[in-house]
Amino acid sequence: MGEREETPLKPPHFVLIHGISGGSWCWYKLKSMMYNSGYTVTCIDLKGAGIHPSDPNTILSFDEYNEPLLHFLSSLSPHQKVILVGHSAGGLSVTQATHKFPNKISLAVYVAATMLKNGVLTEQDIKDGVPDLSEYGDAYDLEFGLGVNQPPTSAIIKKELQRKILYQMSPPEDYTLASMLLRPGPICALLNAQFPEVNECVEKVPRVYIKTMYDRVVKPEQQDNMITKWPPSHVYSLESDHSPNFSSPFALFGLLVKVAASISCT
Repeated sequence: MGEREETPLKPPHFVLIHGISGGSWCWYKLKSMMYNSGYTVTCIDLKGAGIHPSDPNTILSFDEYNEPLLHFLSSLSPHQKVILVGHSAGGLSVTQATHKFPNKISLAVYVAATMLKNGVLTEQDIKDGVPDLSEYGDAYDLEFGLGVNQPPTSAIIKKELQRKILYQMSPPEDYTLASMLLRPGPICALLNAQFPEVNECVEKVPRVYIKTMYDRVVKPEQQDNMITKWPPSHVYSLESDHSPNFSSPFALFGLLVKVAASISCT
């Protein structure tokens, strides 16, 4: 009898999750690189983001906001696993997914992202994981879908500050694209992202954090605090602004390929 042929491993399947105000369009550079290198790539528009038709002012719970990702994971075949990559507030989406579908996720990657095991439960969680842009003055345009006497339902960084805060190291073409496509994000839903009942299986999902050293949104000290409180298996750094998907796409792609190669993907 001849030697049994080994079944080649399928290339990893990356699922890319945008942050507040973004959409699947944020990943156009990474998706092109991954696709051309033979990887499977899915980019999700969360509810009310990207080309999703919902009004963000009507999205008040995090479960509703994150439903497109949760629906995607629930539709995977029983033995299929993916690598989740969350940017910025997309880290909350990744964390909730690891609580709900730990057996569907081979690796969770946080890129300049909010990485809080229980979500936004305490004042310290807010301090560590929620952007503080007070140094820029009145930095947000807010909408009050529940009435002016209620908390805001959506927020977006003011157009005249987006370049300075989000994209100070990014190419002008990408900043121009973003300025045309950013949408108000459902801030009420994001601040209600709470996961108090921990599924202990969440600790079985390997986590990697990619720091952005010139980040003006999730500042390096905030990233360090979250890493210290919930240590991932590996930490990497990029000489990047808050948006390495635009400013450092080749370096980010290289790190994602590296961490994918370090695990057994199915």
